[in-house]
Amino acid sequence: MALFDINAIIILVTLFVIYAVFLFFDLFKRNENYGYLAYIVALVPINFLWFLGFDVLGIYLVLFILWCICLIRDLWGVKSEKKEINQIVLYLVLALVIQIILTAILPVTNVALQTNTDLFWYFYLPDIYDANFNPESWVNLNILAAFRIVATMLVALVIIPLLVDIKGEEVPVPVFIIIIGLFIIPFLYLGWIWLPGGMAVLTFLFSVILFIVLLLITRSGKEVQMKKKQ
Repeated sequence: MALFDINAIIILVTLFVIYAVFLFFDLFKRNENYGYLAYIVALVPINFLWFLGFDVLGIYLVLFILWCICLIRDLWGVKSEKKEINQIVLYLVLALVIQIILTAILPVTNVALQTNTDLFWYFYLPDIYDANFNPESWVNLNILAAFRIVATMLVALVIIPLLVDIKGEEVPVPVFIIIIGLFIIPFLYLGWIWLPGGMAVLTFLFSVILFIVLLLITRSGKEVQMKKKQ
């Protein structure tokens, strides 16, 4: 159970205010790109919640919600051509890498943070499923359901703009392999949280669907040559 007192509440509120400052940084009209730092700043209140003993799955649910809010903000900027999808993905991936590194450091310095986690290589991540792929006894099923939905939304908010960005572009089929390879890890993750026993099968299904979508929205570049020959 999270240990809250007045000091912890004030600190937590302050950390979320700082996140909000970077989230709405563009409103200050300073013509600087510090708004992207919202992805990284979001890690601070989240890990503070973890330090306080908040439900480990719950904190990742909140983190993914904060990231989804950032993505929605930035994708609106992409639509108005004020922001680039490449920068958005770069900062999101950077924030993700930092958080993964923190999962290897913080639980070692504070053993209490290892509660309800499992050691995957060097990283302490939420131990959601048992050996039979059933939710562990500590897992709140409502939080798990919300986490699954938000995690799927997070991946969709990254993939869909990228697909829109390459729509109509000349992309040969061999390049599809590279594009699909970039999404293997997100697909594996979605497979694990939705159906851990069939993670590989779901990943294969997602990859095939992505391949078909790429065939539908891109061009080979040979269409013009075919028309000229006709």
